[in-house]
Amino acid sequence: MPHPPPPRLIVGLGNPGAEYEDNRHNLGFWFIDRLARELKAVLAPQSKFFGRIGRCDELWLLQPTTFMNRSGQAVAALAHFYKIVAEEILVVHDELDLSPGGIRLKQGGGNGGHNGLKDIQAQLSTPNFWRLRLGIGHPGERAEVINYVLKAPRREEQESIDRALDRCLLAAPKLIAGDYAGAQRQLHVKTVA
Repeated sequence: MPHPPPPRLIVGLGNPGAEYEDNRHNLGFWFIDRLARELKAVLAPQSKFFGRIGRCDELWLLQPTTFMNRSGQAVAALAHFYKIVAEEILVVHDELDLSPGGIRLKQGGGNGGHNGLKDIQAQLSTPNFWRLRLGIGHPGERAEVINYVLKAPRREEQESIDRALDRCLLAAPKLIAGDYAGAQRQLHVKTVA
């Protein structure tokens, strides 16, 4: 089986603006901020790509500034301009179906009702991009989801999420090299509380 191509674009999902900065829904932004620091890439607004963009060698980093439900507009603009195919895109996002600190890396699949993923799938006309799913837990009631994702994690949840982000950064060299199987082995470990 051929190895997947390494990512040329890593996208972190979130909502722009100070009032959303510490929200659970902004985990993707948090990861891109950390990765940019690690790679010494500067994130700067670029209106033609509807987001904050950084670059390290052949790798683009993107934080869409379109708000979550229009994330695909930014992803498609950059991907089409630089001829990046879906299989070369890694999207980092919050995941209700994983407990805080949980991590899952996979390619393709559904969107689980995540509006950012839904819009990216629609704009790229395929679900075949990679996803790094970072757990935030579920409020228990479907009606509470919007309120829940737009609030800051509780202190103990934040600690679990920060540890997960640290693990993702440690796996970043494998992710950037396209060694998704190696990254999965490193990330899909059961954490002991």
